[in-house]
Amino acid sequence: MVASPAVLVTRPSGQAQQLSAAVADAGYTAYSLPLLELQPVEDLRAEQRALILDLDHYQHVIFISGNAVRFGMHWIEMIWPQLPVGLNWYAIGDATAALLAEHGINALTPASPMTSEALLALPQLQDVAAQRVLIVKGEGGRDTLARMLGQRGARVAELACYRRRCPAMQPGELAQKLSSWQIELAMISSGEGLANLLALLSPAETTKFRHITLLVPSDRVADQAHQAGFDHVLTAENASDGAMLQALHNWRPSPGE
Repeated sequence: MVASPAVLVTRPSGQAQQLSAAVADAGYTAYSLPLLELQPVEDLRAEQRALILDLDHYQHVIFISGNAVRFGMHWIEMIWPQLPVGLNWYAIGDATAALLAEHGINALTPASPMTSEALLALPQLQDVAAQRVLIVKGEGGRDTLARMLGQRGARVAELACYRRRCPAMQPGELAQKLSSWQIELAMISSGEGLANLLALLSPAETTKFRHITLLVPSDRVADQAHQAGFDHVLTAENASDGAMLQALHNWRPSPGE
């Protein structure tokens, strides 16, 4: 009997179960190993709290990910139990918009692709000169939204409500797992996840595993994977579970089909 292809899901702890289960239901052998740790900002600095206190003076509020909703709404609702009215709310992606809907927020999203660039193409964000925009995000990350909106004359502020960290592993630990699990495809959810994969593998180990297919969420991350030396890179439409599963099916039809 031919073994099912082994697929590695690398979403952060607590966010991988649904995707891992769907991969297994599709007939693959699913393994889960977080390549990104998320930590809440336990105590916002005074200037960050001031951004939330000023929320009713903004015209636009943008959440860059589901994690921005999970961590950011905790602080926003702590200060604003009743959200201010008259704001335009935005989400990069349907999954992020669905999380905002759980808080009673109807967010605008780009149709496709679910990227910062697509969000910037929305009509509501074209004429924003002198308007105030709050971007809810993690510490660091890309500056495309803030930079482009600033070039359009917007007054942009950023609420950084969580931190990204590389998981702690012993030297050689990730390579040992990839080998013993016989991973054929790894689902990489973000550029940070790819960077952590490379940080946790030595140069020799990266060369050893360059045959593994990396399934990534965007052309930008695909370019980074190619530059890192991976020969087989598959790009999903975005980082959602549905898009990742569709790209997995395109890579190799479900075992048994």
